[in-house]
Amino acid sequence: MRKRKPFDTASLQPESETCFICEFIRGNSRYAHFEVARTGHAVAFMNKYPTLEGYVLVAPLDHLEQVTGDMSAAGYLELQAFVYCVAEAVRKVMEPERVYILSLGSQSANTHIHWHIAPLPHGVPLEEQQYHALMHEHGALEVADAELADLARRIGSTITTD
Repeated sequence: MRKRKPFDTASLQPESETCFICEFIRGNSRYAHFEVARTGHAVAFMNKYPTLEGYVLVAPLDHLEQVTGDMSAAGYLELQAFVYCVAEAVRKVMEPERVYILSLGSQSANTHIHWHIAPLPHGVPLEEQQYHALMHEHGALEVADAELADLARRIGSTITTD
């Protein structure tokens, strides 16, 4: 069982109007993440504070704040096709019991829309599944950068867009 570290939500509060996803996309090293894959419209990257091993985030390259209101139906479906491809790659690499896909965020801290792709490993008791498995109140997994980089490479190399 991997060790967990306390998750400090206060440290994630934005500096004025700074968007960590936009800064990551721009290449700001202060907001570096391990990129899994990128299209002309979206990026997938490893969650820096995962609650489950192999946890990936997908976000549009443009700063959009509403899951449906800030894009056309066609744009939404294009983004969801990428989410699907990333989730399939996560499923193939991690071989989980289930893959959770959801959009979370907040106008208070993380306004850039994004999707969470979180693989639930086999054997997790029912009372520790679903939201319990995703919540940072239980701590973030301690995962070395080298391991995140390797997962990003393995998941990215498995993505197919057929």
